Amino acid sequence: MAGRRRLAVEVVHSVDSTSSELLRRLSTTDIHRRVLVAERQTAGRGRRGRGWTSTPGGSLTFSLGWRFARGPSELSALPLVVGLAAGRALEDEGFADVRLKWPNDIVHRGAKLAGVLVEIASDGPGRSVAVIGIGLNVRLPAAVRRSIGQAVTDLASVAPHAGLDRNALAARIVGELAGALQAYARSGFSRFRAEWLRRHALQGKAVEVLLPDGGKVNGTVCGIDADGALLVASGGRTLRFVSGEVSLRPS
Repeated sequence: MAGRRRLAVEVVHSVDSTSSELLRRLSTTDIHRRVLVAERQTAGRGRRGRGWTSTPGGSLTFSLGWRFARGPSELSALPLVVGLAAGRALEDEGFADVRLKWPNDIVHRGAKLAGVLVEIASDGPGRSVAVIGIGLNVRLPAAVRRSIGQAVTDLASVAPHAGLDRNALAARIVGELAGALQAYARSGFSRFRAEWLRRHALQGKAVEVLLPDGGKVNGTVCGIDADGALLVASGGRTLRFVSGEVSLRPS
């Protein structure tokens, strides 16, 4: 069965962006269940047009193509499922206290450990193809950390005595991700929601939501809904956010 066939994995030394490369192949290649891993990205991309910093030997960066028998509007919670799968895999590899930050960050004690970028295109009526990118900090030099404009960490800091076999990590994450994507395709986000909330680093926290139009909303995170939108209690109301940046706000 096509849904059970093995993943096709390709490893390249250098590429501008693994996600950009898979997107370029869309018109000529079936990228479903194809994984592209890069030792080095020269123009790695993060969410909202930001760059993603990677270093040879110090990062794990890859993208996976996946086809869904659902329209793009039905896949709003996909980044949350991806983050959850990656967090599970890291935990299985012995990295404790790995948490999620809505909508697409994987964090450890408030510092960013990995990021998720999901790009979805229509693949005909009621069908979509997603390119799912993950960038994971494995061992970042101090100079690279200083160049990144936010608190970051790496696996070497989270578990300094653990073995860091990037090939084994990639295999574990991709395997967990494939299983989660199949479950999401069958059942939607409902089966993942409770676990995602248990892992949410900002659950119950006072936050500031920075909106795409430059506005700000202060409130307390009270959950996520069935579509993966963030719910924030503010001014006696519960507000729903489908996009925006979220940061902790001093109480």
